[in-house]
Amino acid sequence: MLDPLPPFEPDLSRASTLPARCYIDPAIADLERERIFARTWQPVARREQLLRGGDFVATEAAGEPIVLVRGNGGEIRAFSNVCRHRAGSVAEGCGNRQTLQCSYHGWTYGLDGKLLGTPEFEDVRNFDRQAFGLVPLRAAEWGPFIFVNFDATAPSLETVLAGIIEQTADLDLAGLRLCERRIYDVACNWKVYVDNYLEGYHVPTAHPGLFRELDYSRYRVETHRFFSRQYAPFRAAIGPAAERLYAADSNDALYFWVFPNWMLNAYPDNVSLNIVLPLSPERTRTVFEWYIPTSAGPGVPEAIARTIAFGEQTQVEDIGICEAVQIRLHSRTYDRGRFSVKRENGVHHFQGLVHEFLSRDKWPAVS
Repeated sequence: MLDPLPPFEPDLSRASTLPARCYIDPAIADLERERIFARTWQPVARREQLLRGGDFVATEAAGEPIVLVRGNGGEIRAFSNVCRHRAGSVAEGCGNRQTLQCSYHGWTYGLDGKLLGTPEFEDVRNFDRQAFGLVPLRAAEWGPFIFVNFDATAPSLETVLAGIIEQTADLDLAGLRLCERRIYDVACNWKVYVDNYLEGYHVPTAHPGLFRELDYSRYRVETHRFFSRQYAPFRAAIGPAAERLYAADSNDALYFWVFPNWMLNAYPDNVSLNIVLPLSPERTRTVFEWYIPTSAGPGVPEAIARTIAFGEQTQVEDIGICEAVQIRLHSRTYDRGRFSVKRENGVHHFQGLVHEFLSRDKWPAVS
């Protein structure tokens, strides 16, 4: 039986971090899969992959195989990618087709999930075909992204993202296209990686290049119910020869994090999406995608290539930090730490949400 977590202190000045076992215990990882990842909106595909009726993408979310389809009427649908006969796969990869067919025994389903064909099943008694359609999941679109949610009682994507949708209203998210995608596997718990993302406290020490770009004295994190926003103004260049990614008079970078595991980073000339996926209690996959306006044409513009290279360096530095922390979370000398009131309110907010979801068997109140 899983031991209960210690109470979480809402007062940042008095709070302690989550216990070390939250980052290494397989039982907690299993509970997170059910109470966090299976209940929250997970980004799983891009709109450009599902433009036409019949387009489909087979992928996974919360450790479950799923398939997304674009109906002929334009609607987006998601289903469990598990045949109702003997758990075969009804789709692999991506493509376009008008039916989904199990690769095991050939059961066939419509784009609406209804069971259409069951070869050599004529003599089966008490078989209600209508009750054996694909299990539907909730699906929603925002900008170039497509999300799914296993929880029928969860608030809508629009409700969860309400503040972000408002704050990004001047960004033409629907007019973006993917220009680069990179995947990194990191030897740490997914929460170690998110903790690290949610504070700038480590920037002066761990990211000298990023520190030169940002005005650290004005770096701050604003927390909302299910997301936070990091405000990161650019530093004024020193001297005419200073080489910078962005000028000080550029629009400020905005970093949005959405519970539990994805981030939207808005820069003056691009938008990037980061998705943090737990592979095991102590291994994490991070997916980085960079988006630019469709009007920019094919390929990766030189300025964006510089940004991607800069991000690569920052990612390498963060991976080193996170993997070192994960090793030391096993130390018999460490269990819980404290938060910097000035710099770690975003981490405290995230860990409070983790504690809240793990302690409940249903969604907490939205407000």
